[in-house]
Order: sequence, then C-alpha cells, then structure tokens
Amino acid sequence: MFLRRYHAASLALVATVLALLVQSARAQDVLTETRVTQFGAWQDTASATLTIDGSTDTEVFAPILEAFAKRVPDVAIRYREITTNELYQLAESGCSGNAPAADLVVSSSIDQQVKLANDGCAQPNHSAQVQALPAWAKWRDEVVGLTYEPAVIVYNRDLVPEAQVPHSRFDLIDLLRPAENPFIGKLATYDIELSGVGYMFAFVDAQQATTFGRLIEAFGRNKVVATCCSAEIIDEVASGRFLIAYNMLGSYALARAAEDRRIGVVAPTDYTLILARAALIPKRAEHPELARQFIDFALSEDGRRLLTGSGLIVPFDGAAPSGLVPTGEVPTLRPIALSPALLIGLDKQTQENFLALWRSSLGSSGAEVR
Repeated sequence: MFLRRYHAASLALVATVLALLVQSARAQDVLTETRVTQFGAWQDTASATLTIDGSTDTEVFAPILEAFAKRVPDVAIRYREITTNELYQLAESGCSGNAPAADLVVSSSIDQQVKLANDGCAQPNHSAQVQALPAWAKWRDEVVGLTYEPAVIVYNRDLVPEAQVPHSRFDLIDLLRPAENPFIGKLATYDIELSGVGYMFAFVDAQQATTFGRLIEAFGRNKVVATCCSAEIIDEVASGRFLIAYNMLGSYALARAAEDRRIGVVAPTDYTLILARAALIPKRAEHPELARQFIDFALSEDGRRLLTGSGLIVPFDGAAPSGLVPTGEVPTLRPIALSPALLIGLDKQTQENFLALWRSSLGSSGAEVR
C-alpha cells in the first residue's frame, strides 16, 4: 500500500490510496480505491493508532473525528472510507484472521453489521450511553446506531414541475404510469447488487408495503438507471441527467439541498424509512477501548450536536426538518431496527430470489445498470 501524506490545516493528513487488500486463499481478494485520512497525532509519535473503517464520506464524518482527536491528543486516528459491500468483506476477513482487523467499523449497511455480530465477529460496549439508546437502535450492545437518517426522494426543482413532485410511493407509481412521460431514462436508484445499503433499503421496502412490486415494475418500464452512490446520483440530479432519484440517504440529500437550489428533497408521506448508521467493534480490534470511547463520544451531547451539524442526524421532533419540501402531511417514520430480522434478507437463497426478482423487473424493459 502506498500512502502519500500531506498537511491539512491542523489535524488531518489526507491521502488517496489504491489499496490491494490481500487475503488468504479462503477469502475473496478485495481490490478497492480506499481513501485514507489521518487525524490527530502523527502515527510515528502516537501512543496508539485507532483505525476506523467506514462507508461515510470523509468530509461528512471529519468534524466528529477531529473533535474526538482533540480529546485523545496522543492518539493517531486513521479513517478509511470504503464502500459498504467491500467494508463487509474486509470486516469478515478480519474476523477470520485473514486480514488485519480495524478497531471500529461504521456502516450504513446495518444488516451486514448485524450479520457480523451474529457470526461472532463483534465485542460489546456496555456503557451508560449505549444503554440509554432506544431498543431499535442497538443489538446486544454490539451493534450501535449512531445516526438518524431518512431515506428520501430527490428531484430536480428546475425540471420537475411542482404539481408532479411525488410526495409518496403511490404518487411516484402514478407519475410513471403513462406510456409517454418525461421520466423515462431519467429515474435513478441504487444498484442493489453493488450497494449494501441500497439492497437493504429495497428489501425493507418489500417487507413494509404492497407497493414494492408495482414500484419496481414501474422502474423497469421507465428504464430506471441503477447505479452507485448517493452523492454521485444526487450530482446527476442537480445536472439534469436524472430528474428523480429514489431511496437516497437524506443526510447527503439535505446537505446538498442546503447549498444547491436545484435539489429538492421529499420524505415520503406513506412511510419514511429511518436508518441509524451502525458502529461495531471487531473481536480482533487492537484498541477496543479507544473504539468504545469514540462510540460513547458520538452518543454524548457534544457528539450528537456534531453529527446533527454534519447532517447525519436529521431531527424531525414533530415537524419536518429544514430542507424537506412541504407536503402538507407528516410522514410516518419507520426506523429500521437493529435486530436479527435484518438477517432474513442476507440468507443466501432469499437474497438470490430477491435479486432475481429485481433483475427480471428491471432487465426485461431495458433498465440500465451501471
């Protein structure tokens, strides 16, 4: 691994690195572009290096990492930004001893985090901060929800007339029903075969409502583009390449809407899924106590303030958060519980059947996967 380091303002050393993560013959090789950012003390003079592997964009996660670095000034913090599926593969290899384990794994693909814990790959954090969480936001004190993020519909304000903005899945299905409509080839969502969080959102959708079948049929008929990832899809909504994007992470969408008037964000009124990005301490972590300190800081009053400021906690508090397009209705919020129920979608046969349904619905009508 080659790492070019340079000074940022004070705390961060940022580098972009092409990492070849070599595992044993029993594990799949992972080749990924991994962005590595260092905060706090220099590694060669630090008393310890806390390695955090995460799927959160570095710029979004940096404020809380910088703040924690100030609390442990003799510790180097190494944050590696990795896509969800590769993050899971790497954590799985670390669990089996076929790759070095991180000290903390933070992922939006919370079903994969629960599976790691269920497979004996995690160790608990029994702190008072974790105990204070609602039951849905933790599992066995091993998988801990740090954020509160809605899954939203994103659209281009300049190109989608107000009367056509979908406020619910029912509206979106109706919008896509005409054989000739302006959204053909202009609709985007996650490629659920490549995106862990995209797969989880789609599978939970299928469990939550009877609209799922009609929705993916409409996606296929209108040549939806299935791609990666939230930030990139939102960029293309802003540019007009896409008019509407479905099931995007609200944290990224609202942050972009705050600085770009072209972006509109809707929390679906039929139901809005809520994701708590989950933290897990691997069983082979070298510095588990530092990892526990970080989790507790993220759950503290200061940590919540920082995560809210970064858009990773979207407070509803009885009213729609700033940045959401008014719909005239209060959305029904449905937090995705950190529980063994998430393992259903990761069962091999269930996953194969679900992906086959997805492919047949999208592929038969010329939808694009890229």
